[in-house]
Amino acid sequence: MLSLRMDGELLDRVRRRAARSGMSVQDYVVRALVKDDFDARFEAAVDETERFYGGS
Repeated sequence: MLSLRMDGELLDRVRRRAARSGMSVQDYVVRALVKDDFDARFEAAVDETERFYGGS
């Protein structure tokens, strides 16, 4: 379970973006978190590969 607090203005923006994507606010937020986590893990993997192979 995840609980978030956000002000009304942010919630309105998230609702609009979720609606444009045809998603619920909950699904939209979870998708954003998953994408951010993937991006961070991918960047870390690229950095590690560059260190291992002595990349530029």
